[in-house]
Amino acid sequence: MNEIKITDIKGIQIGSCEDAKAATGCTVIIVKDGATAGVDVRGGAPATRETDLLNPKNLVSKIHAVMLSGGSAFGLDACSGAMQYLEEKGYGFDMQVAKVPIVCGVSLFDLSVGDPDIRPDKQMGYQACINSEKNAILEGNYGAGCGASVGKILGPQYAMKGGLGTYAMDMDNIQVGTIVAVNACGNVIDYQSRKMLAGTYDRRQHKFIDLNMATEHIRQTSGANTTIGCIVTNVKLDKAQCTKVASIAHNGYALAISPVHTMSDGDTIFVLSTNEVEAEVDVVGILATQTMAIAINNAVKKAKSAYGLLAYEDM
Repeated sequence: MNEIKITDIKGIQIGSCEDAKAATGCTVIIVKDGATAGVDVRGGAPATRETDLLNPKNLVSKIHAVMLSGGSAFGLDACSGAMQYLEEKGYGFDMQVAKVPIVCGVSLFDLSVGDPDIRPDKQMGYQACINSEKNAILEGNYGAGCGASVGKILGPQYAMKGGLGTYAMDMDNIQVGTIVAVNACGNVIDYQSRKMLAGTYDRRQHKFIDLNMATEHIRQTSGANTTIGCIVTNVKLDKAQCTKVASIAHNGYALAISPVHTMSDGDTIFVLSTNEVEAEVDVVGILATQTMAIAINNAVKKAKSAYGLLAYEDM
């Protein structure tokens, strides 16, 4: 099993754009020729676009892009930028009178970190697509992870910096990769050692807070969170199988985030298949779970302190 870059998977373009001053951004995953797709939404406060289309009973079998963005529901505007970019390139679902790019999207809440009046919009989404032509992925405080934070379950005063993370692997020509923006209500833990990486932190006492000893102080943070990600694989999958892999991949969230899928999270995972090699669905699910857990860990390890939030590297 070899570590690869997610952009080593043939046909994938990934790009980000962010406004560092306003603490928000977006990240796009483009498959110009289309990818079979599925989605699984687990959090209680999602902000999504075109997820119903991915139901196996519905018409369209392939999509052309997934947009991960900050800005809460406002950030879904970034999807329009991806539609413009793809239409200009001549890609989309052929309706004879027009080719309609199919762009799915999901947003996290970062409005409380930077400037709440500035959110990812059509222009930022379009620029992320332009940047995807370079296929150079930056992790940490970039794209959809720009204003991300974690460990807010006791309130934002205990939060630390989240970010954007990736990880991908190749096993006998089976390729599975993950990109994820980590903005969890809960804490991020090392998926192997179970040690805390980033989360509820008491700055006065310079130590992490044991949530088992502080459950009475847990606050409902009104959806001001959400971890959003996308799995990409070259394995041949139909829509139902992509949806199943998305479901399995949520185990990666559970391995690396605690607590996870709260009422204040909109946790969502998309799966894209480029349909090149044969493999069992469960193999893809196992690799998706592992790459997701590692990508979540990488997101906080690559994050830098910003906006008054301490980062993992400060520990």
